[in-house]
Amino acid sequence: MAEGNSTVLLDVADGIARITLNRPDKRNALNDELIAALKNALKRANDDGSARAVILSGAGEDFCSGADLSALQRISNASVAENLDDARSLMELFILIRSIRLPVIAAVQGRALAGGCGLALGCDMVLASRSARFGFPEVKIGFVPAMVLAVLRRNVSERKAFELMSIGDQISADEAERLGLVNRILDDEAFADEVDAFLQPILRVSASAISLSKRLLYQTDAVSFEDAVRCGVDINVTARLTEDCRKGIERFLKKR
Repeated sequence: MAEGNSTVLLDVADGIARITLNRPDKRNALNDELIAALKNALKRANDDGSARAVILSGAGEDFCSGADLSALQRISNASVAENLDDARSLMELFILIRSIRLPVIAAVQGRALAGGCGLALGCDMVLASRSARFGFPEVKIGFVPAMVLAVLRRNVSERKAFELMSIGDQISADEAERLGLVNRILDDEAFADEVDAFLQPILRVSASAISLSKRLLYQTDAVSFEDAVRCGVDINVTARLTEDCRKGIERFLKKR
């Protein structure tokens, strides 16, 4: 059963926490209420012991079109302190997605633009319908996809990141996959079924191993090789002590 406030819905069933941005009449545009509700939904999903993965999608035709008009109007008249608070709220969302134990998978149909594109790329994996579109049009209004750059720069080359940010054109799902921004392109008509099929291997393997792998992946973002290997030692030892690992080794040895 879906729960949550009207702008974001959460439904947990069969190991999957489905979070839906629910402002289809506004192309699921970001505002304070939606961002707060999304952070709350992610925390509740993470606290649900039955959940093994999160699917983040948008209601209606588009995934998310970025900041809505009221948010843009407020930005143009806000003080420095107010703009800092607003930017930090979005920063908290990006950090939360990477810090929760569950893999967060964006299921993108339609357009993912500006902050909406950043939200999709900020997830651990991205699945896109073949007709999906991605882009950072902020430059066209004198704005900068600043926090999103932290994600974008880790996924594409320096030159390509600058091109995407400075030209502001939309790119196709095929181009996004070629650049490494999208994991899989799925059929438009069978999108929901193919998303569920993609999830099945994740639901069958160790939840603790996935959680620890996610933590290690992001811990080693900006450290030296030596420090990355040291982080690996800590995660390796932690993984060995989990119940999943103990049982997995027992099953393997019995097969041998």
